[in-house]
Amino acid sequence: MTFSVGDLFLILPELLVITTACIVLVLDPVLRRPDKDGLVWLSLGTLAICMGLTASQIGEQTLIFSGLVVIDTYGAFWKLLLYFVTGLTILLSYSYLKEERLYFGEYYGFILLALTGMMVMVSASDLLTIYLGTELMSLSLYTITGLKRAEPRSLEASAKYFVLGAFSSGILLYGISLLYGATGSTRLPQIATAIAGQGLSEPLLLFATILLAVGFGFKLAVVPFHMWTPDVYQGAPTSVTAFMAVASKAASFGAFLRVFVEGLGGLKANWSATFLLLCIATLLIGNIVALVQTNVKRMLAYSSIAHAGYALIGVVAAGRIEQSSGIASVLLYLSLYTFMTFGAFAIVAMLRKGGVEGEEIEDFTGLAKRHPMAALLMLIFMVSLAGIPPTAGFVGKLYIFLSAVEAGLTWLAALALIFAAISAYYYLRLVMVMYMREPSDQSDSAPRLVMSPTLSIVLACAVAGVVIFGVYPNPLVSFATQAVSTLK
Repeated sequence: MTFSVGDLFLILPELLVITTACIVLVLDPVLRRPDKDGLVWLSLGTLAICMGLTASQIGEQTLIFSGLVVIDTYGAFWKLLLYFVTGLTILLSYSYLKEERLYFGEYYGFILLALTGMMVMVSASDLLTIYLGTELMSLSLYTITGLKRAEPRSLEASAKYFVLGAFSSGILLYGISLLYGATGSTRLPQIATAIAGQGLSEPLLLFATILLAVGFGFKLAVVPFHMWTPDVYQGAPTSVTAFMAVASKAASFGAFLRVFVEGLGGLKANWSATFLLLCIATLLIGNIVALVQTNVKRMLAYSSIAHAGYALIGVVAAGRIEQSSGIASVLLYLSLYTFMTFGAFAIVAMLRKGGVEGEEIEDFTGLAKRHPMAALLMLIFMVSLAGIPPTAGFVGKLYIFLSAVEAGLTWLAALALIFAAISAYYYLRLVMVMYMREPSDQSDSAPRLVMSPTLSIVLACAVAGVVIFGVYPNPLVSFATQAVSTLK
């Protein structure tokens, strides 16, 4: 591998993020607790600089590091989304960690390390580079999932996540090795050339494709590879859960789409049928099991699984029509999903009941009378997640369904619409509890909210995205279409 100084300049955002992460990890043990707030603002400042650098790369199409990394608009799209989500996570964590008495400055270092892995994943043009990015992201998330060291539930979530994550990583690496054996390369362009015009008649290529689908299936939390999601989402600190539900899913989809569109695009007629089955199973299990959940975080976990199923509709459609329409709908959907999901988890992080986090559905009883603004915001997020107009959730589902119709899969769009109607039940059930039930008269069990300026910023950004893009999504639609046009 050869590289130049120009190559280093093009990955300056990654270098800045990982350098800041190392600085945070080094400074944390030597700083006094009041001084550790500076680590938060250092992290946010780095993200702002990286956002500007990445925005300047929009429109570029350059292979660097001997083809291991590609700088293009597709990667820039995901990176800008990841910066935004990471910034919201840091702002949400600032007050949340203090309320939970988790004074761990290294937390922000691991958030930035996870971000670095995600940035590598969405920009890599080589399977091994994608794998390294995936592992950096995953190892960081395993660590911060168990941040509540005094709670067995958190430690159990971290252990389960580690074991199943390691299992999925092994499957992914095995698939990469088989694909290398079948094509003679791990570079996506060379793989695409090697399999051009072939089907899955070659057994090695067949098994490699299946293993890659399984490995990415764990990261995307699609059925039947979803079993880690509910326990991990419930056991992890809520700020970490929000980060995993949005950033981890976005990065995994970014890498997944690049591999299957750029590298395995010649097999799209084959993998499209496989993902169609996974899509239907994910929509079915995600929505049906969410109906019986009594914990909000578990309900949102199954909701997250269901939303992965909706996103897969665009992937299936891309296997039958030109990729720009189907894949662009996936990018748009996951971008809009960011605002409503992060906003919902932010409300959960704010709510305290009996001195602990209020995450049961019953904890939201009568919230509209005690805290009307919080209830209104949660109402907006739930309505958007259900896909009711005029919210961002409706726009995301509309474009996903249109891509299915364009691909001749009208029946799939109709089936997804039925599942969307089912999902409205468990989303609106929470709304009913907030607005139609009387709050408890016992002051010690009454819910209270932990407000702070940083939390207000997070909620303002989330609700603004839901409302503005629900009415005027054109800028985001154009950006998603432009990003997909750079995929080859």
